[in-house]
Amino acid sequence: MIDEKDYSLLRHNTFGIEAKCKRFIEYNSVEEAQQVAKMLTEADQPLLILGGGSNLLLTADYDGTVLHSGIRFLEQIDSCHVRCGSGYVWDDFVAYCIANGLYGAENLSIIPGEVGASAVQNIGAYGVEAKDLIVSVEAVEIETGRICRFTNDECDYSYRQSKFKHTWRDRFLITAVTYKLSETYEPKLDYGNIRAALAVKGIDFPTAAELREVITEIRNAKLPDPKVLGNAGSFFMNPVVSTQKYNELAQQYEGMPHYSIDNEHEKIPAGWLIEQCGWKGKAMGKAAVHDKQALVLVNRGGATGNEVVRLCETIQHDVMQKFGIEINPEVNIR
Repeated sequence: MIDEKDYSLLRHNTFGIEAKCKRFIEYNSVEEAQQVAKMLTEADQPLLILGGGSNLLLTADYDGTVLHSGIRFLEQIDSCHVRCGSGYVWDDFVAYCIANGLYGAENLSIIPGEVGASAVQNIGAYGVEAKDLIVSVEAVEIETGRICRFTNDECDYSYRQSKFKHTWRDRFLITAVTYKLSETYEPKLDYGNIRAALAVKGIDFPTAAELREVITEIRNAKLPDPKVLGNAGSFFMNPVVSTQKYNELAQQYEGMPHYSIDNEHEKIPAGWLIEQCGWKGKAMGKAAVHDKQALVLVNRGGATGNEVVRLCETIQHDVMQKFGIEINPEVNIR
């Protein structure tokens, strides 16, 4: 177990924001997670349960205790179930699945972060979400130290949401997640520009490894390396609007991209909305919108969290003024 005071969080957030927390604790087993639950006092409040820091924007030093999982294991339970420790690197899990003939996670390749965050955030990309794979989530209740196991349904998953983000926020230390993959490969190729990227390579029917490679290339082309340019990937969630609202806008903006959710709702790419407002590649101080992907806000060097927040709020205002649509951050702002 790691237990340190006045701890720098610079290497624990991909935005590259320099900030400290009053106390930092990393637990490396279920037993240590239970010990942590017992040792916490009022002096440790407020708590921040942190994964890989790839979905976090710090606006100041954290006057509380940061808790992080160091539980890193992967075990294949049977032919299609894989159980991982919450501190296991997400993309290492995806790589394992593909290498071992387990399918369903390939569209989620190179999403940064750790396994525990997949269960909290319901990460997703290219038409696939973690909830499509999650069977159960194991955790330690902070208040009591008891070990809990939640089914997929109990976690109440929806687009980038779960009970862990709201009703259960800061109540549980996630220790492991079990996923169900498929032994049958059924590639999902109709989301985003996957087919176009495959066509450039002359591939009509990609293997899982080829699909992973193409998705990796697409993401790397759009998303800056946090080691070079601080960022948290997609900063905003794609808004879901009524079909009526979409139809009204589509009459004004020819070729407006969208993805049908059901007969009454459409999802509109937030990056497209932001780009239409003229923000792509623009900056406010040391915070900026990435020049290749308007959905990504970046730290050009030395930006504070508050500078990024000001940029976020200005973009939200402009999108609302132009389209009458509210876009909300996907990133956890603290």
